[in-house]
Amino acid sequence: MKLLRLRPGKERSLQRRHPWVFESAIAKGGGDAGETVRIESDEGKFLAWAAFSPHSKIRARAWSFDEKQRIDAAFFAARVQSAVAARQLFDLQSDGVRLVHGEADGLPGLIVDRYGDTLVAQFLSVGVERWKSVLADALLAATGLAKLYERSDASGREREGLKPEAGWLRGSGPTELAIREHDWQLTLDIASGHKTGFYLDQRDSRRRFAELAAHRRFRRVLNCFCYTGGFTVAALAGLKAAGALEGAELVSIDSSLPALERARAHVALNGFEGANCEFLDADVNAALRRFIEEGRVFDAIVLDPPKFAPTVAHAERAARAYKDINRLAFKLLAPGGVLLTFSCSGGIGADLFHKIVAGAGIDAGVDGYISERLGAAPDHPMTIEFPEGEYLKGLVVVRK
Repeated sequence: MKLLRLRPGKERSLQRRHPWVFESAIAKGGGDAGETVRIESDEGKFLAWAAFSPHSKIRARAWSFDEKQRIDAAFFAARVQSAVAARQLFDLQSDGVRLVHGEADGLPGLIVDRYGDTLVAQFLSVGVERWKSVLADALLAATGLAKLYERSDASGREREGLKPEAGWLRGSGPTELAIREHDWQLTLDIASGHKTGFYLDQRDSRRRFAELAAHRRFRRVLNCFCYTGGFTVAALAGLKAAGALEGAELVSIDSSLPALERARAHVALNGFEGANCEFLDADVNAALRRFIEEGRVFDAIVLDPPKFAPTVAHAERAARAYKDINRLAFKLLAPGGVLLTFSCSGGIGADLFHKIVAGAGIDAGVDGYISERLGAAPDHPMTIEFPEGEYLKGLVVVRK
């Protein structure tokens, strides 16, 4: 078994069971890509078993802090089974579920979503890449399913020295799938959709938006970076439940025409063909500036942009982008209107995001109440040892 010896004082993070070891913390030692290594303090005390990554700044990701633990097929089967069982703790109201959420489930670099009878997995670190076949078998055994599609084409693999890979790992079938979320029907393509095909993490926020639409009876709704229209369908459902759909105007913007086409199809699929819905294939910032020039205002705006800051190193540049888009949204928000604004950037913490939104409001000359904080659905857990898992932050702001 190969060994990593840490520099003096660098053991504290692992002692707090944080799973990452950075290159700068290592005094000596190494291993092959994905190989399990023993990590010791500078005094030779055992700290963790971890997967070694020779190309990443995160040089090791911990599997276990138990010196007696064997890192083998049985270990991974138990970890997968535990993650799948944990999802039974929550009433998710969907047959689209995240079953494995990386570090939070003790499997750093592994993301697994279930869409009906199909699993979709991302192997984003060399550790899980090395154990891919074992993990695939464990996932099918734990779920009783036969189909597993790989979407290991995210940018994170490059930092691990891995090439993108996608395709069927186990079984085969159509990549175009349908799922139920709450009372809505939605579709996705696991081969071409974002992430594993869909944004399951926003499930609860979409339901909350439907509730707000029903309660406040929005007349003018703007959904920015709408992707396949989940928040649009939620608003329509809420307005219909309140008997307030007639006369409402909904505008959805995205720079992807295929996503907009699917959003339009989702509106029809859920029985809202007659609703006043506009779908704009446009740059969101440019569209918002044009709306301001036209004097348009909205009662509800959703800002759910892509990841502007994948790491802390990108935070300063991302902060400017988040501030600008929120400033434009505030200028378009009617008095008493509601803004749902999100950041999915791991490099932007909750406190910083709050400050960014506050600054945007000040620059726009708008004051507002933060009525709620939103986050990822509970099948995307954050653990007490790994606060970096809180990547999705959301604020509900009511303009005064």
